[in-house]
Amino acid sequence: MGENEILRVEGLRKVFRSGSSDLVLFDNLSFRVRQGEMLAIMGESGAGKSTLLHILSALDRPSGGDVYCAQMELRTLSEAAAASFRNREIGFVWQFHYLLPEFTAVENVAMPLLLRGCARREAEAEAGEWLREVGLQDRGHHRPGELSGGEQQRVAVARALITRPRLLLADEPTGDLDDRTAEVVFSLIARLHRHHQLTSFIATHNASFARRCDRVLRLRQGKIEEVKPDSLLASVPAEPGVAEFR
Repeated sequence: MGENEILRVEGLRKVFRSGSSDLVLFDNLSFRVRQGEMLAIMGESGAGKSTLLHILSALDRPSGGDVYCAQMELRTLSEAAAASFRNREIGFVWQFHYLLPEFTAVENVAMPLLLRGCARREAEAEAGEWLREVGLQDRGHHRPGELSGGEQQRVAVARALITRPRLLLADEPTGDLDDRTAEVVFSLIARLHRHHQLTSFIATHNASFARRCDRVLRLRQGKIEEVKPDSLLASVPAEPGVAEFR
């Protein structure tokens, strides 16, 4: 891999079997990503954005082609090695937060460290620091059902980053939120990206958010193209002050 290159995708192909025929989701996708870049992945529903993120995080395997990430060829990893890779290198934020309802915010954020075998006290102390990073230091002992949708997603962001991954993958992280709360969450992700020198991939339908990324990749009819962020039509701007934590 080239200097400062954290990810290389070569000839990626994904095919699903549909009855007696094959459905080609995408074919011959190739691109490279340098460390520290913030990318938006755009495309219509069903274009393959989520599947691409799953392949980049070794949650799914391609039908063809290769992905090289953090000096590893993901296609060759065993299930155990892929799980270890995700725990070390990847932070994932989903459209739905997937917090465990019976655990508090601190316990949810600490979970990845506990799965590594960290001592509970150490893991929860680190979780408390990450809740402070996302503006929820006073909500640590609340369960998910006691938090707003935006607060739940901010807990999910803290959980994704507690392992200090190099790659943050976010699949429509603001898709279930109203416009005002979505702006809060996206601004938070952008700030953490810069502060922790992450490389971030954000699948989004929101052109205003995509415009604020370094690069934009668009999936369309099984192919990928790079478009200039400034060429995207801006959505209606958010009201002043919405990036404040509430």
